[in-house]
Amino acid sequence: MIYGKNKRKVLLKTLTGDKSFFMTDTKILGILGGGQLGRMSALAAARLGIPVIIFCPEVDCPASYVVRETIYASYDDLTALEKFSEKVDFISYEFENIPVETIDYLEKLKPGSVRPGRQLLDVSQDRIREKSYLNSLGIETAQWAAFEGLEALEKTLHSWAAKAFVAKTVRFGYDGKGQIFCSAQGIANNPDFQDFLMRHDGQALIIEEAVDFSDEVSVIIARDINGKTALYGPMLNEHKHHILHRTTVPAPFPPALASNAFSMAEKLAEGVGLVGVLTLELFVTKDGRLLANEIAPRTHNSGHWTIDACSVSQFEQHVRTVCGLPVGSSARHSDAEMLNLIGDDILKTPDYMAQENACLHLYGKHEARAGRKMGHVTFIKPLSD
Repeated sequence: MIYGKNKRKVLLKTLTGDKSFFMTDTKILGILGGGQLGRMSALAAARLGIPVIIFCPEVDCPASYVVRETIYASYDDLTALEKFSEKVDFISYEFENIPVETIDYLEKLKPGSVRPGRQLLDVSQDRIREKSYLNSLGIETAQWAAFEGLEALEKTLHSWAAKAFVAKTVRFGYDGKGQIFCSAQGIANNPDFQDFLMRHDGQALIIEEAVDFSDEVSVIIARDINGKTALYGPMLNEHKHHILHRTTVPAPFPPALASNAFSMAEKLAEGVGLVGVLTLELFVTKDGRLLANEIAPRTHNSGHWTIDACSVSQFEQHVRTVCGLPVGSSARHSDAEMLNLIGDDILKTPDYMAQENACLHLYGKHEARAGRKMGHVTFIKPLSD
């Protein structure tokens, strides 16, 4: 008979098929970033008996309350990064603004440990590289161009026959930050656009044709070291003030559209050699086409419902794949609607706690601010026919 730790190791070896994963002491996952995504990945890791160490510049970050250890340091602190790498067996990240130089340094210290790899992070950090890469894979996007001055912009918009466009910073924009929607008419005299250019003087900008879309959707794909994948979605997403407000699953789309969305995500995952989780955000045009909008090299807000409506959530898939374990099933056992709690929405917590079939998740943030994601609630119900 096998007792104690040895019994646990044999059981986990049997479940995973990995004859080396638990042969020695329990493996430790390191996560760069300590926000709510890191927090929920750490909670998923705990279910699998995998401790997590967080590396984060922000003291009192949400993930710090649920992990074994938090190292507080900037992402360019080489001494702290070396200490971090010595403590962990696998390394991942919870958001896309981690400096690529940080990933390169960690890879040098611990080769092959960082998942997903640098290519996905590098592509997703730069909108021009992102659009170029998607197009190189045959994944259609809205028409786009690098901003090279007003005269070139007017010529580009004329060639597109565009009625409107969106200008964005090439780097660091999210939740509507660093972008502006403008009419294609009279741009040289548009005070809002001029102000945008002044505020982002010296920054690279990208111009995208405004898409006449009916819906915004996303798909999430997990891919393990053996190339096996699991997919979630497509999810129907509703935004308020450029921030995700509500996600609904199943989305009311024909099977052909879902199949196309999955194919795009699979093509992207294979192209970057994904080991981990990524999200592809898409527009559904009014004529039924799918256009890729953005890549997120990580778990995603639109997949939070998977915690309560699936046996294996997007966060568990993240932990599994980056730790070298096989992906699990992405099947739903319930239909779901996820609602973000943003800013003062946190004051509605008592109502949600009393509501049947409402699954409440709070992120442990101490201050509610406008636009700040404080938590989410998922409403589940039996699967529809």
